[in-house]
Amino acid sequence: MENTSYSFKILKVEVAENGVAHVEVHRPEALNAYSKQTWTEIGECFAQIKRDGRVRSVVLSAAGRMFTAGLDLKEALTGPLGKKADPQEDAARRGYYHRLFILEFQDAISAIETCDKPVIAVVHGGCLGIGIDVISACDIRVASEDAYFMVKEVDIGMAADIGTLQRLPKVVGNDSWVRDVCYTARRVSAKEAMAVGLLSRVLPTKEEALGAATETARAIASKSPVAVVSTKHLLNYSRDHSVREGLEYTALWNTLAHNSHDMATAVMASLKKKQARFPNL
Repeated sequence: MENTSYSFKILKVEVAENGVAHVEVHRPEALNAYSKQTWTEIGECFAQIKRDGRVRSVVLSAAGRMFTAGLDLKEALTGPLGKKADPQEDAARRGYYHRLFILEFQDAISAIETCDKPVIAVVHGGCLGIGIDVISACDIRVASEDAYFMVKEVDIGMAADIGTLQRLPKVVGNDSWVRDVCYTARRVSAKEAMAVGLLSRVLPTKEEALGAATETARAIASKSPVAVVSTKHLLNYSRDHSVREGLEYTALWNTLAHNSHDMATAVMASLKKKQARFPNL
């Protein structure tokens, strides 16, 4: 177990005594557009949360008018995406380092998924481009009625490359709809997102959506942390493997997890009709 302090320029992080962490992207003056600083902090933050034994669940939200306007295009034009090809430079060598840049970006956002603590995204206003990559890496998604979603990458001449094309089809399970929104970059309302399964709840306002997400996070935090992190890990593994492989891996995982004292604690609390209390991970 590691208890860590959180100090970032863009992210605001609070950890409550009940084990619920609130991570807020706070760049409202730029509509929470993702700069390199933003996504680097996302990766570092969720890597820390994974190691922080106090944290049992996470709520991820954003400040200001919208969840995110997408990639910070002004900054992107000064980086690898905006650099003009030098005819004297070897394309293979340049491409090698550009690939490393993309992989670094992918790993930062994937840190949300590989963080063993469940993450609940709270979306309000626009959720564009990289925002879809982010929320599809989360475990649960709730939104306010004013939320809307756009896979915007085709509008800037590229395919989404940070996780949307890999995760979104598995999140919603509707290949036709995924191709529709990814090919057209059309605006998807919260109502439509709810209908296709991208969201689990839609609330009238951001405040109500944040309250609902926090309530769910508290419920998760009240469970055995061993059981919860095991469940997330096994769900993610099983999603990417066959049923047979998932079952065999679960059997192996639980040969260790079943040794937790939490099982006996939970059973005794259930028999006594009391709320079980579990130590931090």
